[in-house]
Amino acid sequence: MQDQQTPQQKSNPLSHWYRQPKIYVKLPSNGDFYPPGTLDVSATGEYPVYAMTAKDELMFKTPDALLNGQSTVDVIKSCIPAIRDPWKMPTLDVDAALIAIRIATYGEGMDISAGCPSCDEENTFQFPLTDWLGNISNFVYERQVQCGELLIHVRPYSYREITKSSLKAFEQQRTIAVINDDSLSDSEKLEKFGESFSKLTEMTVDIIAGCIVKIETPNGSTDNQEHILDFIHNASSEVFNKINDHIQGMKTKIEIPPQQAKCTACGFDFQIPITMDQSNFFAVRS
Repeated sequence: MQDQQTPQQKSNPLSHWYRQPKIYVKLPSNGDFYPPGTLDVSATGEYPVYAMTAKDELMFKTPDALLNGQSTVDVIKSCIPAIRDPWKMPTLDVDAALIAIRIATYGEGMDISAGCPSCDEENTFQFPLTDWLGNISNFVYERQVQCGELLIHVRPYSYREITKSSLKAFEQQRTIAVINDDSLSDSEKLEKFGESFSKLTEMTVDIIAGCIVKIETPNGSTDNQEHILDFIHNASSEVFNKINDHIQGMKTKIEIPPQQAKCTACGFDFQIPITMDQSNFFAVRS
């Protein structure tokens, strides 16, 4: 691993007291899917993780930076400097990176509060983050999708692409708000909805096309992105949906599953969803 200190830091007499790596994390991607120059590849497969600084913690309290993903990018660069460009990191690694950063900053457990669906009693449980981090270390991404005679080679979303997808969902909510706006005429509503829907559809298609690395056919193969994009725009919905479902399914497999819990008051068994929404995931120490 390269020395992460700048010349100015090396000459600072206080540099001895700078933060040091707290833990080392094995990325689920094993360092794959990173464009050249975006990751300082480790010979051991493990990467040092530093605790957050005060500035990093404040980044997760900035709503606009959370919405557009900039806070997540800045904190990952600060705490896992081996990831040089978090915008281009595969989404396989994002949750693992954030959990590793939380462990390095606050410790191995995370308190989760949840109301019992049966008696409404507020319960607090501790979720062992290290257990989940260990469980996904051997995750294998399935890189191929068979569509009839076509063999589609795919990669996971990058963090930039998944952020664009999240913003797309936000735009969809705004579109629904337009439909319910009584100050607009029906024709104006239809026009605005049509424009927004067209843009969202185009973005979805382009993102999926960008996740296709190569397509093999009985007549040969191509990795030309223009050809692939043209194919996706002209392929049947069955082919598109199969590719989309595969990429989305791989993303879902790496997410933290709901955790089983038992109410301390009435003994009722229920599940607690674990969200990686940074605004609350890093909100308090546990």
